[in-house]
Amino acid sequence: MKPIAKVLVIKLSAVGDFVLAFPAFERIRAAHRNAKVTLLTTPPFETLAQTSPFFDRVETDGRPQSPGEWLGLIMRLRREHYDRVYDLQNNDRTNLLFQMLRPFPPQWSGAATGASLPHRNPARMNMHSLERHAEQLHDAGIWPDAPVAPLSAPPPDLSWILSKVKSPRADAGRIARPLALLVPGSSAHRPEKRWPVEHYARLAERLEAKGLDVVIVGGLQESALAHVIQTRARRARDLTGRTDFAQIAWLGAKAAIAVGNDTGPVHLIAAAGAPTIALFSSASDPALCGPRGHVTVFQAPNLADVTVDTVFATALALAGASS
Repeated sequence: MKPIAKVLVIKLSAVGDFVLAFPAFERIRAAHRNAKVTLLTTPPFETLAQTSPFFDRVETDGRPQSPGEWLGLIMRLRREHYDRVYDLQNNDRTNLLFQMLRPFPPQWSGAATGASLPHRNPARMNMHSLERHAEQLHDAGIWPDAPVAPLSAPPPDLSWILSKVKSPRADAGRIARPLALLVPGSSAHRPEKRWPVEHYARLAERLEAKGLDVVIVGGLQESALAHVIQTRARRARDLTGRTDFAQIAWLGAKAAIAVGNDTGPVHLIAAAGAPTIALFSSASDPALCGPRGHVTVFQAPNLADVTVDTVFATALALAGASS
């Protein structure tokens, strides 16, 4: 059999899903140590992927929009002559990509119709992402003892991030007090997934009073949330819109505690090692998509019912345990 010299991994989005794919990235790299491994992704994940030790090349045009962009992507993939593709996205877009590479597609691991290394489990979407990816790689023949039972897969490990990424701010590496990260945002069109910002403000105030250095992270569109928090926690630092994903992970590796909603940066922070409180409404199921690691999940149909007292007491306990 021809040796596998060129490997393509496909993972396009979203942030939490991308983070949960890191154990699969690591396993693919270990299985193909002598191959050239390329990631096909989208621009937001470029820096984090390039920083990681798992890829030789990162391409960011994985979401073509126009017919011309689709044609350009297909032509490039044909020219590359990949020996094997690991499709960790497994959606209609990547199924179409596979079909467009016919009649002579590369070996293909995933759920695409006609894939030579299919992930056959019809209940795969009822699995947590970590076990689902592990089972896919088991079916592809590169993870014989893959952890596929519920809760058996280890969490992502981003411990390499500290040696690879510069601090988000010139003074961030000289934090004298324990660092508390707050992630008050989430998808703007899913407000039910947000713990009330007033709760975050009261929590930040109480954490500051206990001697923690509060830092707020998220997208630029969440700066208004940070400003509300700062009305009560005067020393809290607003880094919304000022960090890329790799820098958020760097902060997670430094943090004594993190508190956030069901949103991608919380996955990054937990994977980097921070003791993390993740707040889930009934809009999503942490059994299928929750962060893993040193993580405590609070879930309520109405997140406002999760009290500041409860989160504060748990945060102090977790921060104390990590110190």
